[in-house]
Amino acid sequence: MFGRWLGNKAKSGIEPSSAVAGLPVPRTAGLVSCRVVNSLSEPVRQAEFVVTDTAGRKVVGGETDLFGSLVATVPAGDYRVAVTAEGFTPFHGPVAVAESGHASLGDVVLQVVQPPQLPDPGDWEIEPMHSQIGFTARHIGMARIHGRFNSFAGAVRIADRMEDSAMHVIIDASSIDTNVRMRDDHLRSGDFLDVDRYPTLEFYSERFVHRGGSRWGVSGALTLHGVSRTVMLDTQYLGLGNGLEGETRAACRATTELHRQDFTLTWQTMLARGIAVVGSSIEIDMDIQIVPKG
Repeated sequence: MFGRWLGNKAKSGIEPSSAVAGLPVPRTAGLVSCRVVNSLSEPVRQAEFVVTDTAGRKVVGGETDLFGSLVATVPAGDYRVAVTAEGFTPFHGPVAVAESGHASLGDVVLQVVQPPQLPDPGDWEIEPMHSQIGFTARHIGMARIHGRFNSFAGAVRIADRMEDSAMHVIIDASSIDTNVRMRDDHLRSGDFLDVDRYPTLEFYSERFVHRGGSRWGVSGALTLHGVSRTVMLDTQYLGLGNGLEGETRAACRATTELHRQDFTLTWQTMLARGIAVVGSSIEIDMDIQIVPKG
């Protein structure tokens, strides 16, 4: 089977033996490989793969190359290979690797999946009881702080063409919550968010970019600490559902990374004393549900 896969590679002008000849393989290990393609036999680039052992533990993982190929060295044994790519149905399959052997899955064909149905055009609003805006930051160069904002509101106008939609989110800066009262009071102070001068964070977007499948990019202006910067939300649309009372709702998950210096959050009084209280980047993670505006 491995030879058949290499034969396919040879058609593209790549010398079959050179594809693996240069790889150092320990005597007690072997190679596992495959080529990931779509239904038109076109390579699927940057598909993620994970090889797990019989106990379900990850052994190795990575991404396919420009030709949709993957080759990994693993100890001899029995494994399962999982291959996933945005917009495609995942693949799972077994593979047995012999000592100094080559085990190939051949061409793994991923089937395109239909993206979830989009919300109907109209005015929608964030449903705060089932939504969360969280963040993660490095603390004093070591531990990680996990926090959230407890009070926020937002509106989304879904256009006939999704790319023409718009959204506006307002966050109460004083609602920051890291589960430590003294730290939260300090974060609200003039050393950090300065909520007396800048009581809200606001995000406004009129640019929705479809990235394929259920992935979207939502680009807009974030105003924080009196400074506005353009940020891109990497968004996964999760589809439509019904609440307990039968109301229609849509859900998504979005992430982005902020650099505090972009918003003049330098906190020089702390840095002057050699205390790097919070790292330079802050990860934002949002789980949002929206319902039709009543």
